Amino acid sequence: MADPQWYREMRYGDAGMSEFVRVATVTDLPGGSMKKISTGGQELLLARVGDRFYCTDAYCPHLGGDLSEGNLAGTILTCPVHHSQFDISDGHVLRWTDLAGRLLVAARNQRPPRPLTIHEVKVEGNGVFVKQ
Repeated sequence: MADPQWYREMRYGDAGMSEFVRVATVTDLPGGSMKKISTGGQELLLARVGDRFYCTDAYCPHLGGDLSEGNLAGTILTCPVHHSQFDISDGHVLRWTDLAGRLLVAARNQRPPRPLTIHEVKVEGNGVFVKQ
């Protein structure tokens, strides 16, 4: 018979398990804004659109641009480096780069489009929590 989960957590710690960590309060971010946060040894981007909060990796998967310096329009996030665009609600790529023609083909061959990593967010009371 397998050990109950509480016993495994007590005995082995939370290795391999994810938990929610408080990263902000709902009043820290007005609607339409975003900020870089650090938690669990990694930098993430926390954004608020209306009453919904989203969390992604802080750096663009294209060329590593700091997304906190980018532009947020609704759930569309534009990287400040090559203007790659992602939907922060699910991470899918809308535009990989603002290059055109042969440069775009070369850029896609060198670095194929990759979605933005999304991190689960929940709001409890006044706290905003991100799953690690």
